[in-house]
Amino acid sequence: MSNFQQPRNSLLPILSYTPPKLYTGKEWYIGFYAFDPARRSMRRKKIKINFIEKISDRRQYAKGMIKRLNSQLERGWNPWIEAENGQAYHTVEDVFNHYRRAIEKLFHDDIYREDTYISYLSYIRNLENWNEKQQVPLTYIYQFDSTTVQLFLEHIYIDRDNSPQTRDNYLMWLRSFSTWLVQKKYLKSKPAEGIVSLGKRSRKKTRTVISEGDMLRIKDYLVVKNKHYLLACYILFYCLIRPKEMSKIRICDISIRRQTLFIPDDNSKNRKDGTVTVPAKVLQLMIDLNIFNYPGDYFLFSKNFEPGKDYKSEKSFRDFWLRYLREDLKLPANYKFYSLKDTGITSMLRKHPSISVRDQARHSSLLTTEMYTPHDIQEANAMIAKHDSYF
Repeated sequence: MSNFQQPRNSLLPILSYTPPKLYTGKEWYIGFYAFDPARRSMRRKKIKINFIEKISDRRQYAKGMIKRLNSQLERGWNPWIEAENGQAYHTVEDVFNHYRRAIEKLFHDDIYREDTYISYLSYIRNLENWNEKQQVPLTYIYQFDSTTVQLFLEHIYIDRDNSPQTRDNYLMWLRSFSTWLVQKKYLKSKPAEGIVSLGKRSRKKTRTVISEGDMLRIKDYLVVKNKHYLLACYILFYCLIRPKEMSKIRICDISIRRQTLFIPDDNSKNRKDGTVTVPAKVLQLMIDLNIFNYPGDYFLFSKNFEPGKDYKSEKSFRDFWLRYLREDLKLPANYKFYSLKDTGITSMLRKHPSISVRDQARHSSLLTTEMYTPHDIQEANAMIAKHDSYF
């Protein structure tokens, strides 16, 4: 058995093999053993040549084939790895770590949003944990195929009892990850290609509206616990801006005279500048907290959610909600920090025209805004209400 030097990228020694030989008898074939990474053992490879009728031609063909096989095996070819480049020999662990470094770079360069970056880190971590628990874990990246993707999605959807939307979110990420693997020459084809999503029909979006009583409990709690976090809740509820956008508000973005809050395009979800109204109640809390005594270039939310030079991550707002409000107030699990925005839109629709609420929420259409309209304030069409016919 021959053992070859590892490639320069310090890959595991999987290039072991026995020299190919011609075997004759009822069945003529060229046989040799090569290390199969999936089985972690040597495995016999047979190349049948009975299709060549003349014995002399078989021997001549076998001679040439053995010469070519030896040459390929010496260069590192492995019959059990369907790839033409050494990238496929990388371990799953190495490739996953490479991917983490890649998305971290994209995040720091403002290509990926923070929530995207955090989600992708979570997805790759869950994939890694799932793989480690398999009876025969993937060792090399070439083993990451369509079957693996489908089994992992089944684990996410069925074993973990997640929603169809969560399953489809994972599929969207797996498509992105598959594309990256191909671009980096780890694989020749995309493992997630051809796998269909469950579709929008199964994904009815649920919007949780926090009850008035619980909203008052939250307010009373935060007046004592952290008034600056209360301000964050006010901004989400009254200004209807997204947590990601809120985390990077600077004090200079707020105008007391105009009662407005400016969201620049580089901090906006739709990459467009936006301006929302700051209700007097929110502005008064800002004044009470001496917000405007800080330098204009300070972020509104920094350490302890007070103004400062460094912005507070979007995740920090969710973490505070989970760690303190949900725990201390025993709030239901479906009450999330983002629920304040849904609750704010619903509350505003009870008192103001849909078009005004649409502008405040910066929805792309009035239809999106009206999806939040409470059933108890939806009115009949006046013209149809008076409709009569021959029947």
